[in-house]
Amino acid sequence: MLAMAAAVAVDAQQNAALVPASLPPPRPGFNFPAHQTLSYSVDWRVFPAGTAVLHFDQDGSKERLTADAETISAINLLFHVSDKFQSTFDREKGCTAEFDKQTVEGRRQINSTMKLDYAQGRSILDEKNMVNGQTKHLESGIPGCLTDLLTGVFYASSQVLQVGKSFDMPVVDPLRTVIVTMKAEGREELKTPAGTFQTIRVQPTADAGVVKNRGNIWIWYSDDERHLPVQMRARLFWGTITFRLTSVENK
Repeated sequence: MLAMAAAVAVDAQQNAALVPASLPPPRPGFNFPAHQTLSYSVDWRVFPAGTAVLHFDQDGSKERLTADAETISAINLLFHVSDKFQSTFDREKGCTAEFDKQTVEGRRQINSTMKLDYAQGRSILDEKNMVNGQTKHLESGIPGCLTDLLTGVFYASSQVLQVGKSFDMPVVDPLRTVIVTMKAEGREELKTPAGTFQTIRVQPTADAGVVKNRGNIWIWYSDDERHLPVQMRARLFWGTITFRLTSVENK
C-alpha cells in the first residue's frame, strides 16, 4: 500500500513537471457571458435520447457553469441517465477552482467534488458511491492553472480558432493532468433547431484520460466572436452521441 502511494506521488510530481504551467490566456476583448443558457437535444445514433441544459452565471471574478443532462422517452426506460455538473472558474485566467459532479447512470450513482488548491499545488478529489456508501479521497500534484473537462469545452471559445491551427489545454483528471490538443480542422455550415450557423469544426485529442477513452470527439463552434458550441459529437464503440444546439437565452 505504501509503495503504491509512493508511486502515485512520484507519478504526480513527474507529470506536474512535464505539463505546461497554465492555460493559454483568453484572446483580447473576449468576455465569458454574465448570464446565458444553452439548451441541446441529444441523439443516440438516429434516436432522440435526451436533453442537456448549460447555464453561465457571473459571480464577481468567478464564472459558474452548471450543466444538467437527462435521458428521455424509450432511452430513459432502457438506461436512465440524470447527470448534474457544476464548475467554478476564474473569469480572467480560466483556472478551475472547483468541479462537482452528481452522476446517475443506470444503477451507478456517484457524487464527487474536485477542488484545486493552487497555493498548495494540489488537486483534491472526494467521491462517494451513493449505492454502497463507499468513499474515495485522492490528492495529486498540479503544475499550475488548469481547466476541467466541462469548462474546457467552453474555455476553448475564448481562443483564436483558425483552420489548420491548434492549441493545447492542460485539463485536470484524477491523479494526473492531461494535455488536450484542440485542432481546428475545417469550416462547415450547420443547421440546428437554434438556426443556421457557419462553424469551425474542432477535434480534441489526448494521449490519456477521459478524452482518449471517449473515442473520437468533434465540436463545432460558431465562426464568429462568440464561438458558441453549436454541435458536439462523440463516436464511441457502442454508437454515436450528438448534441445539437436548440436555443440560446442571454438572461
